[in-house]
Amino acid sequence: MQAKYREQMNALAGVLDEILNGDAKGAARETGFVLLVFPFGDAEGNRCNFISNGADRRDVVTLMREMIARFEGQPEMQGRA
Repeated sequence: MQAKYREQMNALAGVLDEILNGDAKGAARETGFVLLVFPFGDAEGNRCNFISNGADRRDVVTLMREMIARFEGQPEMQGRA
C-alpha cells in the first residue's frame, strides 16, 4: 500500500468492518470486504492499493478472477451506477 493512502485506508477499513460486522472480530465476522483505491489517470507508476478485513491474499486473487470473468461476460452497460 502506498504510504499516502495508508492512514485513510486503515480508517476506512475500521469503519467498514464495524458497520458490516459490529463488534465481531476474527472468525466470528460474517462479512468480508476488500477496499480498492487508485488514482485516476494514466500516469506511469499508478497502482491500485487494497486493504481487507482479514481476507487471505489468495482468496482476494480468486475473487478478482471471478469478478473479471463476470464483467467480461456482461454486455456493455450504459451510464453510471
